[in-house]
Amino acid sequence: MTRVAAIDCGTNSIRLLVADVPASGGHADLLRRMEVVRLGQGVDATGRLAPEAIERTRLVLAEYAAQARELGAADVRMVATSATRDAANRADFEQMVQATLGRTPDVVTGREEAELSFLGATGSVDAAAAAHGLQPPRAPYLVVDIGGGSTEFVLGDADGVRAARSVDIGCVRLTERHLRDDPPTADQVGRAERDIRAALADVAAEVPVGRAASLVGLAGSVTTVAALALGLPGYDSTAIHGSRIPVGDVRRVSADLLAATRARRAAEPVMHPGRVDVIGAGALILRVLMDEFGLAEVTVSEHDILDGIALRLARDQA
Repeated sequence: MTRVAAIDCGTNSIRLLVADVPASGGHADLLRRMEVVRLGQGVDATGRLAPEAIERTRLVLAEYAAQARELGAADVRMVATSATRDAANRADFEQMVQATLGRTPDVVTGREEAELSFLGATGSVDAAAAAHGLQPPRAPYLVVDIGGGSTEFVLGDADGVRAARSVDIGCVRLTERHLRDDPPTADQVGRAERDIRAALADVAAEVPVGRAASLVGLAGSVTTVAALALGLPGYDSTAIHGSRIPVGDVRRVSADLLAATRARRAAEPVMHPGRVDVIGAGALILRVLMDEFGLAEVTVSEHDILDGIALRLARDQA
């Protein structure tokens, strides 16, 4: 058993997992945290990470580093994704992480991000289905990780990843680019949808999505849509993890979110405050990809790239 700390720094949020990982089988969580820092604030327009966004991230990262030490993590790995890959001043961010965490972040490629997401997502889908009294989803899986700056599409099975593609559509990027009114206009939504469909054409050129037997959806946009579709009175990760949401419910929730004002979205009891501004775009991405690829339902996973980072780190040490 190896105790490790994994940190996932995306465009919208930074998350921590401290877990005990056995040589095989599922891992045991000691601590999970998520804070919305909006590292990718404005990066789509400026090409640079804003100094205030780097500082917000530093403050949370310092807390994470202290908690990993207190819990006795044998090693820590921090992965940074889309916003950092794209930034002209990436070195400023890396220097901050070195000073705060004692090591530089791994700014992974879209392919590695996809592989880590697949590893984290698929490790527990059978157990999650059983907890809901459902049959396990069938392989091959199409794992989709909707992030703030990019979305990863991975096709694979028990033998690993068969094909993957990362595209620059994410809930923060599309919101900043298109969904500027409150609520967004039909024209703004249409432009965002055209961007999504163009990106999906690139995905389909590289990933044989028609071979997928099951769609597995990850990250906060998907889990929030699931919580709304399930009508939960509050955010409940146990109820969400392993749930299956039909495409009709995804369409309904997406339409409701895009028609809602910011105040009405914020009033939803399952809504994280940091997701209020960008959830409409995230839901739209999920709805369009399910329609475009003819997918009848999504199996929702609370486990994702963060779990994949922890599993890979522990097993590389073994």
